[in-house]
Amino acid sequence: MSIKSVLVSLSLASIIHQAVAQQDTVKYIGKTLSNVDYHHGQLTPAVGTHNIQVFRANREFPELAGGHNFTYNHQPFLAYWNNTYYLQFLSNPVGEHIAEGKTLLLTSKDGRNWSNPTDLFPTYLVPEGFTKPGRTDKAGKNLYAIMHQRMGFYHAKNDKLLTLAYYGVALDAKDDPNDGNGLGRVVREIHKDGSFGPIYFIHFNASFNEKTAKYPFYKKSKDKAFIQACDELLGTPLMMQQWVEESDRNDPLIPLQRPVKAFSFYRLNDGRVVGLWKHALTSMSKDNGKTWQYSPLRAPGFVNSNAKIWGQKTSDGRYATVYNPSEFRWPLAVSTSNDGLNYTDLLLVNGEVTTMRYGGNYKSYGPQYVRGIVEGNGVVPDRNMWLTYSMNKEDIWTAVVPVPIKSTVDEAVNDDFAKNAVQAYNNWNIYSPLWASAKVEEKALVLRDKDPFDYAKADRVIQSAQKGTIEFTVRPQQNDHGTLQIELVNDIGLAAARIIIDKDGIIKNKAGYRNASLTKYAAGKTYHFVLTFDVSTRSYQVAINGEDKGTKLFFQPVSNVNKISFRTGDVRRFPNADTETDQDFDVENAGASVKEAIYQITSLKAEKLK
Repeated sequence: MSIKSVLVSLSLASIIHQAVAQQDTVKYIGKTLSNVDYHHGQLTPAVGTHNIQVFRANREFPELAGGHNFTYNHQPFLAYWNNTYYLQFLSNPVGEHIAEGKTLLLTSKDGRNWSNPTDLFPTYLVPEGFTKPGRTDKAGKNLYAIMHQRMGFYHAKNDKLLTLAYYGVALDAKDDPNDGNGLGRVVREIHKDGSFGPIYFIHFNASFNEKTAKYPFYKKSKDKAFIQACDELLGTPLMMQQWVEESDRNDPLIPLQRPVKAFSFYRLNDGRVVGLWKHALTSMSKDNGKTWQYSPLRAPGFVNSNAKIWGQKTSDGRYATVYNPSEFRWPLAVSTSNDGLNYTDLLLVNGEVTTMRYGGNYKSYGPQYVRGIVEGNGVVPDRNMWLTYSMNKEDIWTAVVPVPIKSTVDEAVNDDFAKNAVQAYNNWNIYSPLWASAKVEEKALVLRDKDPFDYAKADRVIQSAQKGTIEFTVRPQQNDHGTLQIELVNDIGLAAARIIIDKDGIIKNKAGYRNASLTKYAAGKTYHFVLTFDVSTRSYQVAINGEDKGTKLFFQPVSNVNKISFRTGDVRRFPNADTETDQDFDVENAGASVKEAIYQITSLKAEKLK
């Protein structure tokens, strides 16, 4: 056989292999695509999703951030063990890959109220003279390691909870700490009383002289159960695959040596394992990750750039992938599947991009680097899908997506917070920063806002309607500062009407490009609104405390209304697809707060009219 014939045969074999792989791989077969011109992507929300900020960076006033003044905070991981939520994330003073780096831990008993950060893995001074293959520059006396890990926790069969991190080295701002030429991976135990065991190295890089290590090798521990847990981890291929980026390029512990990034996985009902990587690369394993059926390829139909994608089996037996469905890191969305292979929808998890208060190296805008709870690392009591992510590589958030995941409400809404506050609250979509919270307080949904760069937001998805009545009761606690904007919104996030409880003591409606006065309001007084809308006439009637305020035109035509939104700030349209990357400045007064505004929502009803 000629060389040409051999090459043709090999090419055909490769094409056939890829075709077979694509027939039996993860794919998106839905029709919905994200529109990057909107932070929410014009995606329909997953009903009842709560986004809760758990850490807010503050360089000027570190006491307001638990004593922590680093403003690059990223790559969080989540576990649930011992009736406690654990969340770790890495942190640098200003930007990505610029020392010094450390890893922090937050804990929570309810997933809503979180501790201040604790140093889990502290900064590490790189030995003077350390260098990398192919480079002539060396570490000086004051070069600190950079933390870079794609794995945060491991719950062993003997009930030991291990937490892990990786000390990489960046010799300059453009160097990569995950190039396999760092120091090594460290581990310690989290005890049930909340204390930590000693730090050990569990794996060294060949580029590092382990004799100079600050911490001992894990085999030196006197705790046999701890060593057993570490050995178990090292013998689990699916765990080792998460180490590929930072490990030596020929490390025998890593099953798939291809340099694909940010591995996550889930199991199908037939036992096969689906692997996912950045760029929505995917493959399949029949032997728990020891080998993979084909080299990772782009999952057909999925849109995902250089950001993490998360996949899991949900508690109802279905499957979910969570990722940024664009070339940017917004919005954050979820796609669901009945069989774990064919994904059919695309729903909104978080469509907000707050102000980046602190510029820094490689800091990207948006909610990104999402992770859930890895198989074996705990089952949450409510059986919902719990996620964690960073916003702008600056603040750390969690999201709770109710299971089953749904996009519609099929009945009339009658939320009375005086009677069923928690039940009502769980049906709302919540965006709750630490300085602009949206939560139940004293039998009301209370929106507070003292954040000059963010807002509280509470959305209630209702039965989609062309005609309908929405009534709600609001009690503003001030009339000289703050704003509450109330919007009627369609299923792709476009607002048709807006009522504004404004900072000048006047309730207004948006009338085209102007705001028109409806009535004055007083601090502490209750206001009952009734809005009756009709999309065919592009109009809505307004009544406040029983007084008719007339018929108003939509400022934007829509074909349906399926959500009412309460927001303590103006609409955000920055950044956009043309915004330059790598913001290199801090905003003015980045660490300061403003006078708090408070709004209490005590009830909401919504009914579809014929």
